[in-house]
Formats: sequence, C-alpha cells, structure tokens
Amino acid sequence: MRYLPKSPAERQEMLSAVGVKTIEELFHSIPEKYRLKKPLDLPGPMSEHEVVQYFSERAKENSNGYTSFLGAGIYNHLRSVITDTILQRGEFLTSYTPYQAEITQGTLQAIFEFQTLMCQLTGQEVANASMYDGSTATTEAVLMAERLTGRGRVLVARSVHPEYREVLRTYAKNSGLHVEEFGYTAAGTADEKALSGLLKNDVCAVVVQSPNFFGVIETLKPLADASHSHGALLVGVVAEGVSLGAVKPPSEADIVAMEAQSFGLAPSYGGPYAGVVASKDKFVRQMPGRLAGQTVDQEGRRGFVLTLATREQHIRREKATSNICTNQALCALAATVHLTLLGKEGLREMAEQNIAKAQFALAELEKIPGVKRAFSGPSFNEFAVEFPKPARLVNAELLKEKIVGPFVLGTPYPELTKKALVCVTETTTRGEIERLVAGVRKALAA
Repeated sequence: MRYLPKSPAERQEMLSAVGVKTIEELFHSIPEKYRLKKPLDLPGPMSEHEVVQYFSERAKENSNGYTSFLGAGIYNHLRSVITDTILQRGEFLTSYTPYQAEITQGTLQAIFEFQTLMCQLTGQEVANASMYDGSTATTEAVLMAERLTGRGRVLVARSVHPEYREVLRTYAKNSGLHVEEFGYTAAGTADEKALSGLLKNDVCAVVVQSPNFFGVIETLKPLADASHSHGALLVGVVAEGVSLGAVKPPSEADIVAMEAQSFGLAPSYGGPYAGVVASKDKFVRQMPGRLAGQTVDQEGRRGFVLTLATREQHIRREKATSNICTNQALCALAATVHLTLLGKEGLREMAEQNIAKAQFALAELEKIPGVKRAFSGPSFNEFAVEFPKPARLVNAELLKEKIVGPFVLGTPYPELTKKALVCVTETTTRGEIERLVAGVRKALAA
C-alpha cells in the first residue's frame, strides 16, 4: 500500500508500547540545538494529480530540444525495448536475492550468464555480481587487494574518476587504509615516473582507469610490471564498458572494477547501476559479492547454485569480505540481455561509431580559434579540450542554446579551469555536433 494512515489513538498506542508519552521523547538523544523548530520549507501540500503534473512539466523541460555532451562516468547509449520488456516480467522484477536455488533458477542463470559476459569483456578468469556501481566496485577491489597482500597502502592515479576516489577515501578513513595519489602526464596518462617514486613494499594496490577520466586510454602493462615488482596488485578501473568493444581488455590487471551502466541501463537520475569485480581465479576466495555457478543434480540435469556468497548475511561477519554489496540482479539482467542482443559484432560496431563520432567532434572543435585538445593521448568517446576562457562560462552560453555542455574539469581539478570533457556516443548526430561547434563559437565571441 502507498499510504498507511494512523489515527491519534493508534499513535498513542505505539508510543505506549515503546515506553514514551510523546513523539518528541523519541528524539531525546539528539541535542536540543540540533532539533528542527519549524516546518521544512517545502511547497505544498499537493494532490497526487498536481505532483504528476509538476514532474511532467519538468520532464518536458529536459526533453524539449536539449542536446547533452556530458559523460564523465554516465553514458547515453542505444537501448532496445526488448531489454525493458524482459526486465518487467514478474519473475525477474519482483525477485530479490536467490537464497533458495531450487526455486530461483532463472535469476541464478541470469547472474551466471552475466558473469560469463563480464569475463569475456575484461579478459579475466572470474567475475562476480551484486556490486552497487563502479565507485563501490573500485573500493571493493582495493579492499580485496588489501586482504590478499596484508598491506595497508594504496596508490591511486589522479586520472581515476574523482567520485570513485572520493568513495575510496571515505572507506579508507576509518579502516586503517592509507591512500595516496599520483599525477598525470601531458598526454593525460598516469605518470609512471611518479608512481615508481612512490612504490614501496607496503603497497597493496595501484589503481588506474582506462579510458581514464580525461578520456585517455592507458597502457596497463608497464604499470602492472612496476606494481608487481614491489609485490602490489594492479586494479584496473573501467567506467565506460562500451570501450571494451574496441580497446584491448584489461587482462594485465590483477583485479578489474567496472561500471556496467553502458550495457542497457539508462542514465536515469544517476542509478541504479551495476558494478563488477573481475579477477584471476586464484583470488576468488577474497572476492566480494556473490558468484553463481553451474552444476548438475542427481539425475544429471543442469542447474545453477550460489557457489560463493561472502556477504555478512550469508556467513560469519568476521569472515565476510563486503558490506557494500546487494542484489543487483535486475541491473545485471539488463546488461546481459543488452549484450546478448548486440553480440560481439554489434558491440564492436557500436564502439567504432563512438570513436568515429568523437574524432569528428574533436576535429571540428579544433577548427575554432583558441580551442585546442587538452591531452595528446589516444581516446575513445571522450576527449578534453581547452577553451581560451573558463569552461563554466562557455557552458553558461551553451545552455542558452539548449546545449548541455561538456563536463567542467576545473570542478574536481582546480588546475584545469579552462578545460572541459566532451562526450560523444553513437546516439549523437552530426547535426548535434555541428550545433555544439556553432554554440562554442558564439560563446567564445560573447
């Protein structure tokens, strides 16, 4: 039910049951100065019809001719209606965690197929399910490396998504994990020399993203070799999954943390998405989340089971590997359906379209006087450009033209105030790119 009314008598009965006389007594542990003394400054009350009307009007504002060039970890890709049709089937939509294998074979098989696809994409030997998203998957991968090595220091490239690094720092703050960051080069790649100067025998993990937050593709082998020479593990982060249709998989990494949003999950309002942790098979015992496995019953019929479940609700808390995971099976199913429909050739073609359209957009923007490419490294569907004025001012002018401009890099990187991250996917048309170029010209002339 949407709404459960409570009469004054029922409220008083509940208060008596917990041993208090008033609702205010429930909050006696909160200091008086922090308690709200007046109603929240919210509009309303509104009827259900008025609420629906309000959000319908806001939706029209977003869809009325606006073009977006934002990426930065969330990507707009083509999605088939078949994906949503399957997701909305009752046996998938209403299921939660597959505790009882004998009655959740469909969910377990979907997870198993998802894991298989993730292994094929990442070049790893085993992959899990049930990570929240790319940011928590990255933190889980680092915590996994900490357990595997028994060390407490991690080195993270500044070219890793700023929000991923923020989540990692949050978890590290009170866990004894020491996080240090190293810089990037003029090419936009992780600085190998800076990394070498920081590597010691107390490092558990080196974290690098490819394509990184600047859209630049990293070469992982030298970074892996440097990490391994000091006994550390390389954690490879993938925020844009479609890149794996064209870019070499991060097989040199010991552990891969990936965001699967690009595979059939709409940008929506920022979630829910599906994170992935994949690794070498020898590390499987320290993998967070769950693993669905294939087996046979007594009559030789194929079946699916939870092979490994390391969340604290499944096993003893001190033996658990994670408490930042949950059942993301519905999101994983979306990725599975999407990738199955695309196939290998379809994913490759989609990736090639991303590359071609991004290269066209970059070439057109570079024709504008004062606009130049910010980093020289190879890119996929995102690239950083430098404007002759602060990027936020350019974006303010673009918004007047109904163009949501590129991500302002100066927000997380104070040294890059004139640089912005442009994202172009297969959904971006030539006409939209030409509108962006014309809008930038006008903004710079303003």
